[in-house]
Amino acid sequence: MTDAPAYRIEELAHRSGATVRTIRAYQDRGLLPRPERRGRANVYGDAHLARLHQIADLLDRGYALAAIKELLEAHDSGRGLGGILGLVAEVDGPWTDEEAARISRAELTERFGGAPDEGAVADAVELGVLEPVAGDEDTFLVPSPQELAVAVELHSAGVPLSAIAGHLRELRGQVEHIAARFLEFTTEHVFARYLDGPHRPTDADAAEAALLVRRLRPLARQTVDAELARAMRLLAVRQLRQTLGSGEAPENRPSSRSVAVPEETMRAVEGLVGAERAAEFFVLAAEREVRARALDGLMPNARPPVDLDEGG
Repeated sequence: MTDAPAYRIEELAHRSGATVRTIRAYQDRGLLPRPERRGRANVYGDAHLARLHQIADLLDRGYALAAIKELLEAHDSGRGLGGILGLVAEVDGPWTDEEAARISRAELTERFGGAPDEGAVADAVELGVLEPVAGDEDTFLVPSPQELAVAVELHSAGVPLSAIAGHLRELRGQVEHIAARFLEFTTEHVFARYLDGPHRPTDADAAEAALLVRRLRPLARQTVDAELARAMRLLAVRQLRQTLGSGEAPENRPSSRSVAVPEETMRAVEGLVGAERAAEFFVLAAEREVRARALDGLMPNARPPVDLDEGG
């Protein structure tokens, strides 16, 4: 007992990085064990210091104090905390092999054409493409150099920076939807057995779930990569065919003209085939008439049709 480290609350605060007020608040909420009473002094040991580090780590990972209390109670009751913390670290870890980089404001301006654009920089910071570096106004952290490189290429191809930012906002919402669906899918079919039930997973369960997260982590990106490649090829080919007229020579490509159609006629056509197929109807009807006239031209001696209304 006498050889064990003993800290007054001020020293514990200094060693842990927490304030004295915070330590007392943790004690009141049951997150931190009460200190040992020695004479007239309250003393803390290494167990208190380790617990404060655990709390700080879980707070950094986004856990609320109520959830932290449940985790710590599970640990104190013998159900283990190491596996849970391993699972937390696995989920909270990087989901890409890409490494962040730094870029100066001058280099950023040069890569985007040489003209400063503070509005574009503000957009990039808002979107997280750039992160300000504390104490250095001329340097930014780039979490994804690949994403920044894509923006540089698009801008050099003539896409305005405002359009790139708008496209990224739209794309991010769609990708987050895909990620949410993937998580729902894997939770239902893979992780439900670890998460469902009256108690939190055991240390062994959590360790096994962490291993599964590590195995499944690349699958979401691989699936999206494959499906994006498939969709891009399909849609790009379709758009190219529409633009080039299915490969026909320029003089044979179909042209597009606007033709006024009486409202009554349009309503009648839409009643026959539906509004979504009205344009197709007009095209096919015109083609049929053209072919009929061409056929009539091939038979100049053909007798005219009999008009039954005239009794002939």
